[in-house]
Parts: sequence; structure tokens; C-alpha cells
Amino acid sequence: MIHEKITIQEPSSQPEGAYMTTYFWEESKELYPGQKRPVILICPGGAYRMTSDREAEGVALRFMAEGYHTAVLRYSTAPARHPVPLLQLAKAVSILKKNRETWLIEKDSVILMGFSAGGHLAASLGVFWNRPWLAEKLNLPREQFRPAGMILSYPVITSGEYGHKESFQNLLGDRYEEQKEELSLEKQVTPETPRTFLWHTMEDTTVPMENSLLFLQALRRNSVPAEYHLFPRGKHGVGLGCELTAGLDGSGIAPGADAWSDLAVKWLLKEFPWWNPEKGSR
Repeated sequence: MIHEKITIQEPSSQPEGAYMTTYFWEESKELYPGQKRPVILICPGGAYRMTSDREAEGVALRFMAEGYHTAVLRYSTAPARHPVPLLQLAKAVSILKKNRETWLIEKDSVILMGFSAGGHLAASLGVFWNRPWLAEKLNLPREQFRPAGMILSYPVITSGEYGHKESFQNLLGDRYEEQKEELSLEKQVTPETPRTFLWHTMEDTTVPMENSLLFLQALRRNSVPAEYHLFPRGKHGVGLGCELTAGLDGSGIAPGADAWSDLAVKWLLKEFPWWNPEKGSR
């Protein structure tokens, strides 16, 4: 496994940069010489106040075990403000694309995975990647940080009736009233938003399921392919919903909702297959 910690110093004035930890498959000359794989870049949640361990390494290893390269982005949180985390995520995507030959990453196959506020961050790049202001701030062509797909787990989306106010306050600070509408992402979806897999639980009272439903409806209006799953049980922030991401007290175990990762793998293998047995290695 190629396991590295890569600093994301973006913007350069940010006193403490973000970092990306990689969980990449090494090349095996015996089994899969030259095999390129899609990469899943994971954004943990934490209300833009912190980044949760529950939605980090365990998730990365779960999807790596299915044949995908994975990486976890520990982006800057409060007192860092928008657009700092978004710039860091876009920069991380550009690093993955720039080094795709070295790391054997399939072309145009960077998939974002976000949980809760990390889902808001992932979806922000999904809707804003083609906006001129973002390319100007990064001094990069927009294709260098364009995501190919998204997996959004109980995401923060709306700043309206069902919004998670703390996330938006931590992200915007004293610009909360001024910018909350702009960052209500169901209003920012376009036909160029990448294909998306979403899931939520009905018991989530912290970030209600209406967040993902509003985003799903916006995707449908813009003819963006999407798959959505709603589970009856499971509180907010369950991660994988099984022992791998559970606390010592058993918090985070959500029978039923833990099926989401199997469903996401099926979606990935359909939309971003890493291996075709009829063709062998790519």
C-alpha cells in the first residue's frame, strides 16, 4: 500500500495547511501489471468544526478492500472560512490528477465521498468546479479539479428550513447572513454537476433527510444521473454503520443502514469499474 501524508497548503496564506492521507494499491507485476484504478477522495464530517475519525480511515480501508484507491482529506475547519476548505479540496483533486501516472489512477476517475459537512464540501466542488472564480483563485484550469462522481452520506446541503445551522455558521462566520443562500447547494446544481450516489436515514434529526432529498430533486431537474437510498434506522454520523467505525460504547452501529457501503460499491462498479475480467488489466 502507498500510504503517504501530503500537505495541501492552499491558500498559501493559510497558517495550518490541510493534508491528504493516501491508501493506494501498489502495482503487482504478478497480478495486475499496469492496472489503473479510480480514486475515492473522502471528506469526513464534523460541522466544519473538526474532521471526524469515524468517517476517515475505516471508510478508506473499506473501499480500498473493494479494489479502489482511496484518500482522506483533513481540510481546514473553523476559524478557517469559505472558500478555504473548498480550495483545499480542489487542490487535492488536482494533485491526484497531476500524479495519476505515478499512482496508477484511472483518467477522469476522481470520485468525491463526503459525510455530513464533508458532504457539503464534496457537493460544493461538484456544483462550483466550473465557476470561473474558483479557477482564478487556484490558478488552474477547471478540468484539473473537476470531480467525476460523488458519494454523499447524510450530507449537509441546504441553509434553509432543514439546514444544519452550526455547519454554515462555522463555515461562514460573520458572513453567514450574506453568503448562506449562495452555499445552499440545492440552488447551485447544473447539468454539469457529476453523477451522484446519496443516502440518508429517517432517524437523522441533526441533518434531516430533506437535505439529500432537496439535492436529489435538483439533480433530477438538471438530468444528472443519481441513485438514492433512505434507511429507516440510524442516527446522524454513523459512518459505515458497523463495528469498523463504531465507538467503544457501540455508538455508530446502525443495522440496516450499514448496507449503504455495499450499495455504493455496486454503484461504483457500474459507473467507475476498476477491472474488467474480459479485458484484463487496463
